[in-house]
Amino acid sequence: MDSIVPCLNLNLYSEPTSSSSTTIPKITPKIEPLDEPPPFLPTTTYISHTHPHLPTHHQTPSVPPPPEPDVSSEFNRISELFRSAFAQRLQKYGDVAILPDADPISGAIVPYSNPETQVSNVVISPRGGRKQDQRSSELVRVTDLKPEDYRSFRGGIRRTRMIFDSLRAFFVAEDEKCRDLLTPQRRLRVDLKVATLMKNQGLWLYRDKRIVGAIPGVSIGDVFFFRMELCVVGLHGQAQAGIDYVPASQSSNGEPIATSIIVSGGYEDDEDAGDVIIYTGHGGQDKHSRQVVHQKLECGNLALERSMHYGIEVRVVRGLKYEGSSAGKVYVYDGLYRVTDTWFDVGKSGFGVYKFKLVRFENQGQMGSVVLKFAESLRTRQLDAWPKGYVTLDMSSKKENVPVFFFNDIDDDHEPLYYEYLNTTRFPLHLYDHGAKGIGCDCVGGCLDICSCANKNGGQFAYDLNGILVRGKQLIFECGPHCQCPPTCRNRVSQKGLSNRLEVFRSQETGWGVRSLDLIQAGSFICEFTGVVLTHEQAQIFTMNGDSLVYPSRFPDRWAEWGDLSQIFADYVRPAYPSIPPLDFAMDVSRMRNVACYMSHSSSPNVIVQLVLFDHNNISFPHLMLFAMENIPPMRELSLDYGIADEWTGKLSICN
Repeated sequence: MDSIVPCLNLNLYSEPTSSSSTTIPKITPKIEPLDEPPPFLPTTTYISHTHPHLPTHHQTPSVPPPPEPDVSSEFNRISELFRSAFAQRLQKYGDVAILPDADPISGAIVPYSNPETQVSNVVISPRGGRKQDQRSSELVRVTDLKPEDYRSFRGGIRRTRMIFDSLRAFFVAEDEKCRDLLTPQRRLRVDLKVATLMKNQGLWLYRDKRIVGAIPGVSIGDVFFFRMELCVVGLHGQAQAGIDYVPASQSSNGEPIATSIIVSGGYEDDEDAGDVIIYTGHGGQDKHSRQVVHQKLECGNLALERSMHYGIEVRVVRGLKYEGSSAGKVYVYDGLYRVTDTWFDVGKSGFGVYKFKLVRFENQGQMGSVVLKFAESLRTRQLDAWPKGYVTLDMSSKKENVPVFFFNDIDDDHEPLYYEYLNTTRFPLHLYDHGAKGIGCDCVGGCLDICSCANKNGGQFAYDLNGILVRGKQLIFECGPHCQCPPTCRNRVSQKGLSNRLEVFRSQETGWGVRSLDLIQAGSFICEFTGVVLTHEQAQIFTMNGDSLVYPSRFPDRWAEWGDLSQIFADYVRPAYPSIPPLDFAMDVSRMRNVACYMSHSSSPNVIVQLVLFDHNNISFPHLMLFAMENIPPMRELSLDYGIADEWTGKLSICN
């Protein structure tokens, strides 16, 4: 990284004169619809900071006043005061440098260079268990990241999000154990509990500097299931408010500056056309989200106006309804926008509202919200309405619960269709001959913690009630065909087969690859890595024939990363039970295989291999089940760490 940009002092106003008669109003920030209303959260209020050039706002009366005949005149008057005040300051002191309007670089933030400062020391908070109560008010912009810098930041974001997701799964599982022991009450917001604990441990990112522009390591299209995740990674620092900004009381230049907004349709006057957004300011709504009073140019509204004035870019996160989310919605980062215009207008309810026009910067990646909606629209399309490039809509020939698509719009190569699709691994028959019967549990009504299969896992189930992997282990025992529990048992997650619509596609960068048409939540099961299992002796013969073999022993222990809470709990111990001997078998995929065989190799994968046993009792021959290490948006490529890959291509030969 070549430069970090701090904020100059651009205080355009002198200190306000104190007045005993001045009433400082309290207003509520722009509140977006909560994932789940938390009754135990206190209401956050912000105190506005008056300026001598602005009219003093008094407390809002209990009865809303009637709409003014010309509400736009108030905005024009205030805007003119801003311009005149700014010009007076420039003429009097000559200490304000503003670049031309066409220049995207703000005059409020200038390049800063310090050879003794390292990137990691500037923008990433330490992880030493230090409680962080307040965010920094210093504005910086991270620019000119080198590829290795971005990979480093991306790794930090992924690790932090993995802690959030796995810690949440841990607390959900703990809550499920105690649910029957407690009196009925409203379910707690586990995401708030996780975020608070991570904050106390100093695990929130970018707290020592307020980042303007892109957050290093966060990619356009990244999906978050909870608002608190946005706070943890520094993408949006407000748990409820739709406008995140540096308040005037904390700003070094005495003016508020907006850094990000969330667009989720919480205001009736919002208009979202994708690249252009008409965003309604905050304030003036009652508890039923109805506009009942005029909005004021203060706090977040003033911050957006100031960001427009100085040309400071704003991050945009969209909140979208999504059936696969536990809260019914997800949050997608869609990139950087600039505020190009603002005006005071009469809203649909008849009250004055501030509106801000935001235009997306060019040459950014495709918006994640567009991809999400496109993938969702494919569910209802007729066969003749699918985009060009889809060769078949189910290469599994209905062997999977959901179709596996095959897409190639690059060339005429249809090689994956020439293999027989194998939806489950073929083990040697002798594994089922010894001790296969009588090894199941007798939980007729459903498995509880006293289940014999749970005892094999160390006295607890590996999944929560939603099928999310709580913690990776060397081996997980699921209930099998000889168990008395029903097919809906919580301990039968991976054996149920595919539940997400996967797609094998042709890529110019990676050859064959795999992506999903559905949003895959972190910790959820994806599919099995299938093949025909060969013993050590058989594998040697097949190798001489040049057949494609996969060696499970070469997969790294990535399972240990999922649920690693050593930075949260001082007494955390890596799971060592049940232990298994080294895997000494191979899988032949030269003739029969499934969709997993086309996943690309990556040293920073988003999919892990978890060994699972359920249909026989030989721990030396487990199933290779694949789980998501992070939230994987639709159309994003799935990747595995194969350990030892082809030295020429960096991928297994079967993926070429």
